[in-house]
Amino acid sequence: MTKKAARTQAAPLVGLFVTCLVDLFRPSVGFAAIKLLEDAGARVEVPQSQTCCGQPAYNSGDKEDAKAIARQVVESFERFDYVVAPSGSCAGMLRLHYPQLLADDPAFASRAQALAGKTFELTSFLVEVLGVEAVDAHYAAPVTYHDACSGLRELKVKDAPRRLLRSVEGLTLTEMEETEICCGFGGTFSVKYPDIANAMVEGKVRNIVKSGAACVLAGDLGCLLHIAGKLSRDGSAIQCRHVAEVLAGMTGNPAIGQARKAG
Repeated sequence: MTKKAARTQAAPLVGLFVTCLVDLFRPSVGFAAIKLLEDAGARVEVPQSQTCCGQPAYNSGDKEDAKAIARQVVESFERFDYVVAPSGSCAGMLRLHYPQLLADDPAFASRAQALAGKTFELTSFLVEVLGVEAVDAHYAAPVTYHDACSGLRELKVKDAPRRLLRSVEGLTLTEMEETEICCGFGGTFSVKYPDIANAMVEGKVRNIVKSGAACVLAGDLGCLLHIAGKLSRDGSAIQCRHVAEVLAGMTGNPAIGQARKAG
């Protein structure tokens, strides 16, 4: 497949599930996702009615609120050919947990199953569904990649981001030790157990530093915010970026957690 395909009315219509963290903390990730999808030939819409995927409520045991959120998401996204999220965590919620959550709801059980079957994490969708083999981007820096837990363990996303990163001009990817080990964020876990979460991110940061990378990439913004916070507290100059920003060539903004330059 070419690096950029022409969009037509026959092209798949993708609903972008932006995610709460991207919307509130890093909108550039959403714009990067749109660019990547459109460059690959998809038509992209961002439903304004979308909200949270419901994972915080679900993980905290609040099943009724999680169900209410899930129903709203199903109604907002079921008209699309595919649903894509720049987050393995949120994509995993829609793909794996919605069918279980709404299994006893006669009005939504089959609809949740249908939505699950067409929901994907961004890089896996680009590679496995749209057949993207390369991107048109440049990033002259050594990087390492953190495998976020949900994307890796629930959705088996591992090769797709690396395959695309290998096509980025100037980029050198060096794998860190224990790349598959959790960073300690875990959504509400880091709030409930801050000392354990901090100990876990300390180990992650040690491996990032040992890799010699100037930037750490990942596919989940929660992990990146957690890691960036620790790097900042340690006074490290290592940057954190969402993989979509690098793949889309949209790295002009400051890295995650870094301030904009005055003037």
